[in-house]
Amino acid sequence: MQDLFGSEETPAADLVAWAVQTFRDRFAIAVSFQKEGMVVLDMAWRSTPGVRAFTLETGRLPEETHGMMETVRERYGIVVERVRPDADEVRQMVARHGADLFRDSVELRRLCCEVRKVRPLERKLRELQAWATGLRREQSPERALVPKLERQDGRIKINPLADWTAAQVDEYIRLHDVPVHPLYARGFASIGCEPCTRALLPGEIGRAGRWWWERDSKKECGIHFTPDGAVRRAGEPHGRGMLTDTNA
Repeated sequence: MQDLFGSEETPAADLVAWAVQTFRDRFAIAVSFQKEGMVVLDMAWRSTPGVRAFTLETGRLPEETHGMMETVRERYGIVVERVRPDADEVRQMVARHGADLFRDSVELRRLCCEVRKVRPLERKLRELQAWATGLRREQSPERALVPKLERQDGRIKINPLADWTAAQVDEYIRLHDVPVHPLYARGFASIGCEPCTRALLPGEIGRAGRWWWERDSKKECGIHFTPDGAVRRAGEPHGRGMLTDTNA
């Protein structure tokens, strides 16, 4: 990857442009339509308007998130690719544990994230040589060491905003008139599945609105980090035997 790999000095926009031009249709941006992902998408579009983007369509997204998919299509001409979980896996999980299993224990919440998000992402990444996220180091203690560029399982993961502050994200959005998810105006600071995300309460910061009923657990779904906070690698399953008594 020439001189870019491992470099922390490359500006975010240059890193995104390099990825788009190097990997072309084997590169895509993972978006959940939070501010950071929208900034990365805007940067990529300014480099190559036909850039690919995908989102994890978990089946539990808020209506406002579906509206953002249409906003992206209208603004950027990009049809966001919807990555859905395996329908049989979802049915087995719900049949055994109930539709709102995530309320019952941290372990079951992680299973729900595994089925609806982690496994679909792993399947999607098989199409790609490189992908980009909106991870930033100041978002949480677990993300404090996120690199701008890393190699994972034979593909490149790009976190161009890793060293950005929230103020820098907001300034980019203001300067470039980037569409903003409407839930931010209602006090949300992190946006995920509807039943697992709420607006922040007075005094709360960061990802406190995610799985707020959990105590002393890391506020991660398993896509980027394992339950113990380590960097996630493809092929590291969680709870696969919990779907049914016989499913492995």
